[in-house]
Amino acid sequence: MTAAKSFIKPNRLSKRTHELANRYLNGEFCETLASANVSLDECIDTTGMSENMKHAAAVMEIAKRAPVRIIPSEKLIGSATLIEATKHMAPILNTPSVSHTTLGYRSVLDGGYRNLRKRINNRLNDGKLDAEGADLLKSMLICIDAATLWHSRYISLLQELINESEDEAKYEYQEILKYAKNVPENPPTSFREAIQSFWLQYCFIRLCGNWPGLGRIDEMLGPYLKHDLANGIITLDDARELMAHFWIRGSEWFGLNAWGGGDAQFYQNIILGGIDKEGNEAANEVTYLVLDVVEELHISDFPIAVRINRNSPERLLRKIAETQQQGGGIVSVYNEEVIIEALCKFGYPIEEARQYTNDGCWEPLIPGHTCFSYYPFDLLFVLQNTLGLNDISKPLPNYADFESLYSTFKADMAKQVDDVNIEIDGMSQNPLAAPLISMYFEECIENGRGYYQGGPKYRVVSPHAGGMPDTANSLFAIKKMVFDEKLIKLSDYLNILRNNWNNNEDLRKYVLHKLEYYGNDNDESDSILMRVFNDFIECVEKVHERSGTLRPAGISTFGREIEWRNQRCATASGNIIGDILATNFSPTPGSDTKGPTAVLRSFCKIDYSRLPGCATLELKILPDSISGESGIMVIMSLLRTFVQLGGSYFNIDVIDTNTLKDAQIHPELYPSLLVRVAGYS
Repeated sequence: MTAAKSFIKPNRLSKRTHELANRYLNGEFCETLASANVSLDECIDTTGMSENMKHAAAVMEIAKRAPVRIIPSEKLIGSATLIEATKHMAPILNTPSVSHTTLGYRSVLDGGYRNLRKRINNRLNDGKLDAEGADLLKSMLICIDAATLWHSRYISLLQELINESEDEAKYEYQEILKYAKNVPENPPTSFREAIQSFWLQYCFIRLCGNWPGLGRIDEMLGPYLKHDLANGIITLDDARELMAHFWIRGSEWFGLNAWGGGDAQFYQNIILGGIDKEGNEAANEVTYLVLDVVEELHISDFPIAVRINRNSPERLLRKIAETQQQGGGIVSVYNEEVIIEALCKFGYPIEEARQYTNDGCWEPLIPGHTCFSYYPFDLLFVLQNTLGLNDISKPLPNYADFESLYSTFKADMAKQVDDVNIEIDGMSQNPLAAPLISMYFEECIENGRGYYQGGPKYRVVSPHAGGMPDTANSLFAIKKMVFDEKLIKLSDYLNILRNNWNNNEDLRKYVLHKLEYYGNDNDESDSILMRVFNDFIECVEKVHERSGTLRPAGISTFGREIEWRNQRCATASGNIIGDILATNFSPTPGSDTKGPTAVLRSFCKIDYSRLPGCATLELKILPDSISGESGIMVIMSLLRTFVQLGGSYFNIDVIDTNTLKDAQIHPELYPSLLVRVAGYS
């Protein structure tokens, strides 16, 4: 039973692949995770070692000690078997690891560790690095040696299994060995070698505790598949099976709630489609194989975002719709026209902007060139301070008109952004060493500086405003009730909010249900949101870069609407303390009453070319409303409308309340049920 149980799933994959997927989704391999159960000082003498060398030594110990596992019927090898890695920690070191980034996999995939090792040695031997740079690059070489050692342990285990096996099992192990023995050390010569190389590299990074995104997997693997198909080396069906096994491997931590934040995918996002750096359509057969696999297996551990534009192939839009129709919100979409424009306006070259991926949630970045972070704050809290609601010991403010109130709020918002920038100034350098991650960034090798020490081309910390829809709704309610219709005095209104609407339920229901807020295609209320948005952008744009850190604006809550709910006061738009309010840039729950098209039109009134950090809209749609062929047409129309109206990032959850309630009672019946909140689940 799944979220979209009324839809018939395709059946392209083999029975054995489905059986293997079920084992992973039942948490079988999550339960076998081991603990490194040792510190670095217990392994070696670290006296006098630099932080980079300590990190590299820990990576080597992981390569030596992590259990290796090969499951019969699997087509790929490599497992992240240490439980510390699931906790966003570096095993052995027991320090925080790296996430919210996407690495420069392409050059290492295409050139192998062999080419990476050569590049590092050439830089070391040119005599132009200082001691810190030389130390970093030497630690990178140790990390490559560690990855090679870990790989050799799998090759040895394969050879043992071949010697112990007979007939079909022996043949299958021999096939795996054939395609796994030469990569990632050497450049792949086939699609099967390429997908195995990519997985081994990514899995080792993951084993060492890091949670990076994977990026544009179709653009990286597509040329290999195209070559093999043209030369009769592989069939689409066989390639689909390999992609399914890649997907299954990515769910090996399924069932583990080590992080506790709902991040089922551990930030391992994948981007599909869009244009390449020359502006040509990048979607290829790998794009459609990925969507085939997700549609059939419904594995959510690699959340997918597809880049679309006005010229996206009809086949791609249809495939997105077919996958979204299955439910669970696994596939979201970017309007890459707006994203690329925003990145170019911010200052990125067009060739880099076209190559954007994301940080593991949804914020666009340039893969292999960007050290990314963000700084969130609650804009609704700022407004409530303007209204005197956060400190009941102080007298209530008295604003003669709406413009006076808004002017004060705007000044308070500007002060908040200034404070955020001061905090970002203090984040100028992170002492955490990360040579394993750094070797996937060209500039780290060239500059001799690590990922957190200014090595990558771009260092980005994005100020993120949360609660903007609720902020705009509150301003709109006050404007209507107090200043336009004069139904209540401002002081009385604010006293009611200080008392959490107690003994004013009729008025609360009036405010909650009679006013049309953001999400209903109401120009009057939407204009308030547009005004708040534009003024926020104006505040952030005053500091484009400082202390070597770029500061693009973003809008998000990423689930913080849950933790913020008890620090927030009652809202002027009718919510009481403890209500869970808007996620990201979506309407406040229950406030959108005119259907998904109205929500989309409200969302798309914003000029997202001013928002390089992006914003997301989540739509919840009942399964019955998009069933059958007509449902596919509806979803495709929504996608086209989203692009034409200038939206930025968009996610559809096909789900109904009864399914969610039943899943709370019988979770064992819904192993793959996903409710996605755009970048995370």
